[in-house]
Amino acid sequence: MQNLIDNLREGQKYLGEWKGGKMAISAVPGAGKSHSLAVAATVTIKNHNLNNNRQLLIVTYTRSATASIKDKIKNNLKQLNLPSIGFSVQTIHGLAVNIANRHPLLSQLHLESSTLIDATPSHRILRTTVTEWAKNNGAYYQLLLKSNNFDGEESERLRRDSALLTEVLPKFAHNVIRQIKSSGLTNYELDTLQDDLNNPYRLIAMAKGLYQEYEMLMKKESLIDYDDLILGALRVLEDDKAREMWQKEVFGVFEDEAQDSSPLQGKLLEILATDTNNGKVNFVRVGDPNQAINSTFTASDPLYFRLFCHECQENGQFFTMNQAGRSSKTIIETANKTLKWVNQNIRQKLPDKLTNDLESILPFREQYIEIVGKEDQQSDANPQAEGKGVEIYEPEDIYKTVELIGKRIIQLFNNEEAKDSYNLAILVRENRQGFFLAKHLEYLNSQYKILVKLIHDVNNYTEIPQQILSILQFIDCPHSREYLKNTLETLQNKDLIEAQDLNALSIYPEKFLYPSAIEPPQSEHIKKAKNYCLKLLKARLELPHYRLIPFISSLLGYKKSELATAQKLSETIYQQIIGNSSLKTMISTLQEIINSEKFKGVEIDNEDIYSKNGQVTIMTMHKAKGLQWDYVFLPFLHENVIPGGADPYVPKSGRFLGNFSLPDVARTILRSLTHQKYSCDNKPPLTNIFLASQKTHQLKQAEEYRLLYVAMTRAKRLLWMSSAKKAPWQWNFFEDNGNKNQLQDSKPCPVIDFLQKSQ
Repeated sequence: MQNLIDNLREGQKYLGEWKGGKMAISAVPGAGKSHSLAVAATVTIKNHNLNNNRQLLIVTYTRSATASIKDKIKNNLKQLNLPSIGFSVQTIHGLAVNIANRHPLLSQLHLESSTLIDATPSHRILRTTVTEWAKNNGAYYQLLLKSNNFDGEESERLRRDSALLTEVLPKFAHNVIRQIKSSGLTNYELDTLQDDLNNPYRLIAMAKGLYQEYEMLMKKESLIDYDDLILGALRVLEDDKAREMWQKEVFGVFEDEAQDSSPLQGKLLEILATDTNNGKVNFVRVGDPNQAINSTFTASDPLYFRLFCHECQENGQFFTMNQAGRSSKTIIETANKTLKWVNQNIRQKLPDKLTNDLESILPFREQYIEIVGKEDQQSDANPQAEGKGVEIYEPEDIYKTVELIGKRIIQLFNNEEAKDSYNLAILVRENRQGFFLAKHLEYLNSQYKILVKLIHDVNNYTEIPQQILSILQFIDCPHSREYLKNTLETLQNKDLIEAQDLNALSIYPEKFLYPSAIEPPQSEHIKKAKNYCLKLLKARLELPHYRLIPFISSLLGYKKSELATAQKLSETIYQQIIGNSSLKTMISTLQEIINSEKFKGVEIDNEDIYSKNGQVTIMTMHKAKGLQWDYVFLPFLHENVIPGGADPYVPKSGRFLGNFSLPDVARTILRSLTHQKYSCDNKPPLTNIFLASQKTHQLKQAEEYRLLYVAMTRAKRLLWMSSAKKAPWQWNFFEDNGNKNQLQDSKPCPVIDFLQKSQ
């Protein structure tokens, strides 16, 4: 056991030698968090004779991380000739389910009769919430509808109505409901929140109304969401006997990826980590605020991990893991330079009104990566760089970019030995960039036997039934504005048509599908969208209804597991409508399947596909977190994407509300209010829409820089970065037809400029 501890690095040893109490560890990318957590867990299990009746609880946020840590602990215990007992590795929501299941009355969750959902903005429950709220709150809704000098023109009213009900308000509801629930705001606290009288809209009142409408609908339909699991577990632990029982079973808690935690998740784990006899809290949290890349679109917030770190620092129990063996020295130095420069640049440009909130706005904690010592146990630690280690290019345009990438890949995988020994990833900011690269690198497979694997973020297994339903509803009722827009959204999400104002297209379905001679000529993008819709209507006339789902699957370009999922869905529907088969019964049955939330897709791929040797993996930067490759390519690094333009981006469909994103501003305001609750800060909360919009923009830019940092630190031997001089202003509107006139002059990401000058 002492060998396990001795083989830990300097920063890791603090974790391995933990004796109890609260401890915070801030770890750099590649520091070996999971390895040192597994060693610390093994030591704790041995020293305290933990068993099935009293366990160490290790909590993380993904199932794959859970399996990895569990295997490491088992292997360590096996080396010590100890049984694999005394510990439990769970996801935070898996833990909450276990607690709620053992105490259904206390949790007030009836999991056997309830359905767990992920209430995304496109989910029917949120769409229904918005529709009901609009009916019951006409004054607020009309204020939104008629904002900014509305002249009463009917087509504009219909366009705004569509944008509010299908885009703006579902996103607004999603943001505020998750923020309210994950922060544990009570009804009393909600009632005490007041709107800023200078705001053009009553955001707090709208948020409270949508939240109440959502909760009533969820209860009515016996639905629960992931925040309900945490809240239910906390209700169990409010009971003295139940809390004492759980605290006797749990010796202590280790939390991994703590920067992605929410206030209620931290509260739940701290209660479990408390010794029921003496009140001592055995709670270790490990994370990296510099890798917090989910907070601008989820309820996670790195502030709470930082507050925990401050608390532990005051008690001498805050430590850092600064050494990392993943990357070559050159790549590490480049990541460190980037971190330092970005913080300095943000400080210089920050508006005066936001300087008092510097800690939450600065992208990075000033923690730098160090190479490991010569005696380190990691094999091939800080490997030798490939060539210069970091290569930066500014090609003429995006087509030249992909040409350079292809040539460099051929050089790197120039023989079978290289293909068998090394792996490579191209990390992009947007899925559409990935589609573009995959299309133009197809020749690598046919000519050089180098497999190109595109992995995109869309959760096809849950979205496929909804995509097919949307199109079937349109085929059955093409004059419906709602069904037409849903179909156009599906075609757009599958990259079959270009991004455009779908609200304007769907206002008058007849004019869009069958324009008369007196209508203005349609643009090429509109004609393309219309022709897809006409193909679908023609299929309704020429195909039997039971062949429509295979036809839709083909038209949408489904691949492998998507096709398997669509086939399974089709068979499920047909089994249920035997003897009463028609298009309407198909639609009705499919709607019931979706509402039940119990249909499971067919998953063919597994995690090994991400880092297979000899393969070019194309995926987004977000999905790459936690992974690593020998060679990492980061193309299309432009200022308008990372960190974003000088002004906040406002979707065109919602600009009539003002020069800010209403959903994002609402989340920032609610976050500010909950920060005050948990941080005991005397600063007044940020409630003004216009100041909140500025802060939202700063937080978004900070997260974009952290995302770039995460992408850079995935590389082991080569980091290849580029910014094309000409690129699409927005990839959503880019049509890959070889026409370079679509490309515009593009400024490089400021980091590219800085690194070029500092080389």
